[in-house]
This record gives sequence, structure tokens and C-alpha cells, in this order.
Amino acid sequence: MAGIKYDALNQVYNHYLAEYAPKTNTQHDAHKKDELKRVYNSIVKLNKESPLAIFDKSEEAKGFAIALKENARTFQSAVLSTQSEIGDKGVLDHKMPYSTRPEIATVKYLGDANQTEAPTFELGVAKLASPQENVGNYLPSADTILLRPGAYSFDLSINDIGYEFQFQIREDDTNRDIQQRLARLISNADIGITGHVTDDGAGNSSLKLYSDQSGSASGRELIFRISDENTSQSRGIVDYLGLDRVMQTPSDALFEINGIERSASSNTFTIDKQFEVTLTGLSPTPDITTQIGLKNDIDSLAENIHSLVDSYNGFLDSTFRVTNDHAKSSQLHSELSFMTRTYASDLEAIGLTFDEDGRLSIDDEKLKSAALSPNGEESMTAVKDFANSMLRKTGQISINPMEYVNKTIVAYKNPGKNFADPYTTSAYSGFLFNNYC
Repeated sequence: MAGIKYDALNQVYNHYLAEYAPKTNTQHDAHKKDELKRVYNSIVKLNKESPLAIFDKSEEAKGFAIALKENARTFQSAVLSTQSEIGDKGVLDHKMPYSTRPEIATVKYLGDANQTEAPTFELGVAKLASPQENVGNYLPSADTILLRPGAYSFDLSINDIGYEFQFQIREDDTNRDIQQRLARLISNADIGITGHVTDDGAGNSSLKLYSDQSGSASGRELIFRISDENTSQSRGIVDYLGLDRVMQTPSDALFEINGIERSASSNTFTIDKQFEVTLTGLSPTPDITTQIGLKNDIDSLAENIHSLVDSYNGFLDSTFRVTNDHAKSSQLHSELSFMTRTYASDLEAIGLTFDEDGRLSIDDEKLKSAALSPNGEESMTAVKDFANSMLRKTGQISINPMEYVNKTIVAYKNPGKNFADPYTTSAYSGFLFNNYC
């Protein structure tokens, strides 16, 4: 029974999450036992002290609660990322990979995290690696299939492994019915081939099959082959649908690194075991390349602080949008305004200023100048303190977003003689589940 209730609540949560605050996961969404224990203890303390209240039950209030919690969580992840970058390392120890033309290639760094120097590479792309694509015959989608009803099968071989697929054709099946059925059958088999049905805009459809693998590393012309010559059930489906019609053979990626021609069977590969490169497009001309390497410390530091500022402004904007409908959200604005005033002068000294709406802006030259000054490490203390303050605040909001939902206080608990109860935390989940069905 508990599992059923959890699944139902999960569906409700995902409904509102998709509607009001699309969710993304980061490395900071995985928690240690002691972190979860601290959250639990915070919830227990909150339940003991929270008064009894009647909450606004409107759809807008439900959406506001979900959006506030998830926007706070997103902001919290950005704060944690910034902390990890400027908290444990010195200002001049920051390195991050870069590609000067992301439209040609993107990059990840695989080397030693403490590496201070790494070579740079000039990468030009002449051809991307491609998978095998089979495009079947275009047939009238709504017409009844011309093969007689019964059991059919075909053989599919990929990487020297053979598979037989069996299925039924019924009297009323249309061409599109069979195409969709085979697309699901092959895709769900999880053998490295994906199928889907395409339309030509004139009422005709075709079954398209393409390999997950690209390139010709195996030395074979094709990655997979389809036939029903020696299959166990009725033949004819391969010729009828054109399943064996190869429209694109697999090919390797062709590129140059520092002027030396290279090839790879995949669009993702490594360079000197330091960089993982993913090709995203072709060089417009042979002399246009992208440079790959490690950015210097100041650029990396500036990007992390920009991420923090953008996340803070985004979180602030999300609360501004609902102020008129949720009077309690003005409480959050007041709290954030009070907190930011504490750090305003120190942040302004390194190029971070607050405008009249409380939004942050960055003077990049001033920031870099402060970081490169003799007391650069000390100047970054203001950012660390501001990040710690925001981290505590977003943690409070994540645990109890109902604090900022319109409500009427009914009764306060007896100070010193109260007990932990599940009211506040269950109010959030019940608040969303109520009337959903």
C-alpha cells in the first residue's frame, strides 16, 4: 500500500514539476548519509515549532510551491558548484577545458584535477562519423497491408550476433500499423538499432532503422543486415517494407589535430588521455579550426561567479513574477534584500553590484583586477560568504516552501511543551495531491 501511495504522489509531483519548474539533476543531487540526517533533523525541528494553518488551495498556489522549491534547489546547486570551485582551491589554481568554437567541437577534461598546464590543440573537422541508416519503402499509410494474415519473421544480424524477430499480421492491419509495430519491436530489443516511422507529407510512411554505433571500426561495410531468406516463419516482409534498403553506410569521422589527419569511428574520442572531445559540426572551411585547451584561472573563476550571479538573478526573477498573486512572496523578497545588504559593500569592491530591484551585475574587468591583486584570495571571501548565506537560505526554502504560500494561522503551539508531528511536511505533499484526481 505504501508503494502505491508513493507512486501516486510521484506522478502528482512530476505533473506540477513539468508544468511549473522543469527539473534537472546535477552532481549535487546525490547526498551522503550525514547530509540526509541533517535534513531530517531540520524537518523534525520545523514540525515541532510550526503553527497550525489553513493554506491557499488554488492551482496557482500549488504551482507556486513547486516552482519555489525547485528554483531554490536549482539555485542551491549553482551555489554548491561555485563553492567547490572557489572554496577549496586558491584563486589562481582554477582550470577548465575550453573549445573556442563549440559549434565544431565540445570538450571535457580528463586529466589530473591539479594540473596547472596542458597543451593546446587546433582541431579541424572535415567529416562527422555517421551510423548506418536503412530507409524502407514509402507505402500508403492508411491502406491495408497487402501480405496475407499470419505469422511472419525476419533475421537481423549485428556485430556477428543474429536475432530473429517474429510478429503477427492481422486482416485489418494497415501499412502504418505494421511499420509502427516493427519499430517498437526492434527498438525495445535494445540491440543497438533504433526504428521509427517517417512520413513524406503525401499520406505515405516508411520504417527507418539506424544503428546506435557509427563508423567502420569493425572493418565491415555494414553494421547490421536484415533478411528473411532462411527465417522460421512466413517470408515477404523484408521486400514488402524495404527493410534491407541501405540509404547511408556507416563512416568514420575525419579531422585534423595540429595539421595531422586523423580518423575515429565515433564523434567522441580522447586526445592524449587528457581531453574528451565531441565533434558537433564541420569546419566551414579547411583553415577554420577550434582551439582546445585549459582556460586560465581568471576566466574559470569569472565563469563560476557568472553562473552564481545568473542563478541568483533567475531565482529572484522567479519570485518577482508571482508577487501579485502571492502576498507572502514579498516576505521572501524582504529576507533576500536584508541578506544582500550585508555583503553589498564587499561585493561592490570586486565588481559585483546590486541594482534597485536587488539583481546582481558584474564588472568583469574589476573582478579580474581584484582577483589578480596581491590580496586576491582575501577579496574572494565576500563571494564565499555570500554563497554560504544563499546556501543556508535555499536549504530552508527547500525544506519548507509552504512558509511563503498564502495562509491563515489558526493556532500556535504551546512553547516548551510541543512535540514533533508530520503536519508541515505532509502539508506540502497533501497540498499538491488534494483534488488532483
